[in-house]
Amino acid sequence: MTQDFNTRPILLVEDNPVDLDLTRRAFARRKLAYPLDVARDGQEVLDRIPRWAAGEPLPLVILLDLKLPRVDGLEVLRRLRTHPITRDLPVVVLTSSSEDRDIEAAYRLHANSYIVKPVNFDKFMEVAVQIELYWCLLNQPPR
Repeated sequence: MTQDFNTRPILLVEDNPVDLDLTRRAFARRKLAYPLDVARDGQEVLDRIPRWAAGEPLPLVILLDLKLPRVDGLEVLRRLRTHPITRDLPVVVLTSSSEDRDIEAAYRLHANSYIVKPVNFDKFMEVAVQIELYWCLLNQPPR
């Protein structure tokens, strides 16, 4: 099934209201052309897998926090990588953790990128620009 990239959302998996607002504001200020979809915990992401398998548009990229309620981000990543419909989806870990064990675990589970969230809004804007330029405009995701 071919999906128009412009209609595919960016899925932000984030439970912290402050970080969620920061991300939304950064993307809004960039006038991001892609819809931003939000899951507030890991289980919400896993619950979407059957819907994606049934034909609901896959996200263009998943921005995944690690410290999530119900199901943590590393477990979400592990399960995404084991399901045929989601195993090749680009997943960017976007988290506050800069711990080596989290970085190594994320890459062992085949994260496509690992970004430590800046706390400063201007720095976060730079991250939003880079995410948009690379993951939405330059990268060619699987169909």
